Amino acid sequence: MRCPFCGHAESQVKDSRPSEDNAAIRRRRFCTECGGRFTTFERVQLRELTIVKRSGRRTPFDREKLVRSIAIAIRKRPIDAERSDRMVSGIVRQLESWGETDIPSSVVGEMVMKALKGLDEVAYVRYASVYRDFRETSDFAKFLTQEGLNEEVEV
Repeated sequence: MRCPFCGHAESQVKDSRPSEDNAAIRRRRFCTECGGRFTTFERVQLRELTIVKRSGRRTPFDREKLVRSIAIAIRKRPIDAERSDRMVSGIVRQLESWGETDIPSSVVGEMVMKALKGLDEVAYVRYASVYRDFRETSDFAKFLTQEGLNEEVEV
């Protein structure tokens, strides 16, 4: 494993243990060149997934991109990192067991929205506003009314 500090190609594993949700192996590493210490996570990947964008462009599935988009939605919300990680792991497991290697981006977006709705309504609306490309306050009002989140929305 390449050292993130000095770029040296080799490091030693000092400790390995399962992550808190048992979905990964957490490894503490030590760089033999600069002495830096860092942590890596090793996860099981059932198959290579490809995301098919609305434009038809295809990109490899990136778990970290999913983590970042959810982190933006839940920022400054009372949601601990462990719950967020469990949610991401659940979405990834659903995608891997979906049966197809080519997955439309809309499927991923809907899975995230469903998971966020059960986790935190504010994070759900934040994510939906970007995913559904809200342009005006009336878009928010319409969405909130359709979802039954607020019956008395005025713009």
